[in-house]
Amino acid sequence: MPNYRRYAGGSLVSNTGTWMGRVGQDWLVLTQLTDHSATALGTVTGLQFAPFLLLAPWSGALADRYPKRVIMLVTQAVMMAAALVLGVLTVGGWVRLWEVDVAAAVTGIAAAIDAPARQSFVSEIVDAELVSNAVALNSASFNSGRIVGPAVAGLVIARWDTGVAMLLNAASFLVVIAALLALDRSALHPAPTSRGRGGILEGVRYVRGRRDLQRVLLLVFVLGTFGMNFQITTALMASVEFHQGPKEFGVLGSVMAVGSLAAALLSARRPRARTRTFLLALVGFVASSGLAALAPTYPLFALALLPVGLSALTAMTTANALVQLGTEPGMRGRVMALYMAIFFGGTPVGAPLIGWLGDLAGPRWTIGVGSLAVALALAGVAEQLRRHDRMRVSLDVRTRPVVRVEFGLPEEAR
Repeated sequence: MPNYRRYAGGSLVSNTGTWMGRVGQDWLVLTQLTDHSATALGTVTGLQFAPFLLLAPWSGALADRYPKRVIMLVTQAVMMAAALVLGVLTVGGWVRLWEVDVAAAVTGIAAAIDAPARQSFVSEIVDAELVSNAVALNSASFNSGRIVGPAVAGLVIARWDTGVAMLLNAASFLVVIAALLALDRSALHPAPTSRGRGGILEGVRYVRGRRDLQRVLLLVFVLGTFGMNFQITTALMASVEFHQGPKEFGVLGSVMAVGSLAAALLSARRPRARTRTFLLALVGFVASSGLAALAPTYPLFALALLPVGLSALTAMTTANALVQLGTEPGMRGRVMALYMAIFFGGTPVGAPLIGWLGDLAGPRWTIGVGSLAVALALAGVAEQLRRHDRMRVSLDVRTRPVVRVEFGLPEEAR
């Protein structure tokens, strides 16, 4: 479909550029504005993601009330302006730490408003029978940018400067803006809008009444808060643990990108998202990130990042699709806002904590704590499901000789 091809291409470039800018920002803070302060790095990261938590209810309501395409045009323009200003300040040698903090906060506000509209807009571009594949591809594009962007940024920083990576990020927004303007509006399938009062509370009540979504969101929260801090952990491992430079840092991102892109292709080939895929991916993440934390040398650490990228992207892509496909179209914007708030909202707490832990105990613990946290969350969910299934088996035996063991998701998402 022409509309989807335009949108997907622009989004992939923009997502990659966004993460290039974030890596440039983090390397600037870590190596130029501070003496490898993981705490300062965690603070900047926290400022960038705090708006996802604070603005989630309102951004979700906006996505369900106003045209998503218009919302994205405005937010992309704001993020482009912030990236351009920071890039110019960095290239000119005038940048200060407080200016990086302000730019991160402004970008975070725009991204928090943009995220639910962008995540749910994909279902308006394609026909109903293609929504599942489109959701998987859209999620894969977003998360691939999160992995590929740092790889490219590391190479750019090694060859030129952190400011160049930020300017390339600013330029990438032009691509997605052009793609949005080029869409054929007559071929879109807008979701029903909600203009009544109480929309925010309605969205919260919707998720509170869905245990299946709650389980997925719990695991996503733990993964996003403690496990998905690659921009901090790989930078610290490269510069502090293995005493490498930005080029080697870029290689780590490239290695992880191989695994993540493989996961993206596999996700796009699946006809529907399955809960068992999500859970197995999290198990793989626990194992591979644990190995990465224990890797004794730089080459072995790089090798361990292959399965980390594969399992992490598989888990994120599948969770995104499970939530979208398990939500009514009229509620999708608000539910996706909560999803993004939960996924990114823990970062304002998790990132400074991870940074403090890196300063206190060393870079390896910044990865190891994520592996342990996800493992504990999986164990808790497994125990809850075991009790739930035991009760269901007991009820089924009393009524009919059929034993059903389900996770609780709709049939189309199972």
